[in-house]
Amino acid sequence: MTCQLPIDCLHEIFEYLEGKVTLHSCLLVNRLWCEVSVQILWRSIRNYHTLIACLPNESREILIKNEIMILTTTSNPPLFNYISFVKELRINEIGKNIYKILRNSHPNTYNDKYTVVIQEIFKTLMNQISLKKMNLFYGWGYIRDTPFITYPGAMECLKNLSEFNCDSNIHSEFFYQLSQICNDLQSLKIRINSSTSDGLTDLITAQQNLKHLTIIKSYYCKGISNMIPSITSHSNGLIKLNLCGNGHPIPFSFISKFTNLQELILTFNYWGFKDFEKLQDVTLSHLRVLKFKYGLPKHEYLRNFLENNGTNLEKFYHRLYDQSLSLAIASLCSNVKSLRTVFFHNDLETLKEILNGCRRLESMKVRYDNSCLSEKELLEAIAIYSPRNFFELKIDYDHGFHSELKSVDLESFFKRWTNRVPQKPISLILINKYHANSLADKKENMSIIETYTKLGVIKKFEVKKLEFHNSINYKKINL
Repeated sequence: MTCQLPIDCLHEIFEYLEGKVTLHSCLLVNRLWCEVSVQILWRSIRNYHTLIACLPNESREILIKNEIMILTTTSNPPLFNYISFVKELRINEIGKNIYKILRNSHPNTYNDKYTVVIQEIFKTLMNQISLKKMNLFYGWGYIRDTPFITYPGAMECLKNLSEFNCDSNIHSEFFYQLSQICNDLQSLKIRINSSTSDGLTDLITAQQNLKHLTIIKSYYCKGISNMIPSITSHSNGLIKLNLCGNGHPIPFSFISKFTNLQELILTFNYWGFKDFEKLQDVTLSHLRVLKFKYGLPKHEYLRNFLENNGTNLEKFYHRLYDQSLSLAIASLCSNVKSLRTVFFHNDLETLKEILNGCRRLESMKVRYDNSCLSEKELLEAIAIYSPRNFFELKIDYDHGFHSELKSVDLESFFKRWTNRVPQKPISLILINKYHANSLADKKENMSIIETYTKLGVIKKFEVKKLEFHNSINYKKINL
């Protein structure tokens, strides 16, 4: 007699499975495994023909009445009510995919048919699901004239929403209505356009458990001053703040009010950091993660900020060369565990300073272009000087870079790593941007990597390729 795991246990196990391919393999085991896998796979809509096939009879009759012939003709009904599993909605994606399905419709009736299908889909969604995440951005496929928030069941559907991403210039009435329904958002991402609806500040203020806030400011937006009072109303609860933009600078002084902030991400050019001067003397005692994804503040201001907050940092990311900043990290960020940085060709001693100064360092991501420290010097320094708990190296190859690392130097690195005490397997992750050639492009190097993977010296080896259209193609090398 076989022992069947309870469905709750299967849910817990399947949550930790890596990738959709693994979950797809579970579909074929038995009906119970299939049902649990489908519930996870269908958190977001996976197939719009299947979605339409799951519409209730009332909606199907409306489609037929309007001569919309997109229903499947098979006599077999869907195995599950897939709609009921949906927890995440990307509104633009719904619009785009319905357009693709209707693209063969007569041009003269396309708009009417499109509107009818969209309305029936949203009526069904609002009536059957309990949503956790919703994206509502303008753009191609944006659904303008479907007041789904007023449909029957919308209150139950949206009241448990925990993550919401939106544009700032959606109609104010929508934001106001959502603020009456949804008060428990934990994550909010707002793309600030040329105008901001008044109802958006109502929505922000109405939240009772906001933890993560992302503000993306467009070039044409002159500022966010009108939003700051509603944002700072969450000064005690917010733990992650992500600010991104160009054009007119954002005032940074309000950041000082977030006394429990643990993660701060700033993405601006140099001009955008003009107001960082007001943040240089602020102490954020709970700050653990600091990321600069594009430019950097003036060195003097950033160093002063690190003097107040560097000791508490566990993650520090930046992508621009600044030797003085690297030295400041070595002396002021002694507890950092994860670091993203860049070293120029004459920065070997600076690298050693960081490895000797940051004795809790476990992971480092190094950006590479043709003016950087040689890979040989990088690997030698890490093998000799990295802290005992160091276990992960990521090399981020910029566009056009060609690796010159010789196989003898790569093998020398792994031999040194083998002899470390204690011996801790290392993970090597390579990111190839566009036409970059990494050390993995040489057969001799791959042969060495295979050897040391089998010996257990390498825990994980992975190559991630960033294609020209900005999507990342992850390729795990099976060794």
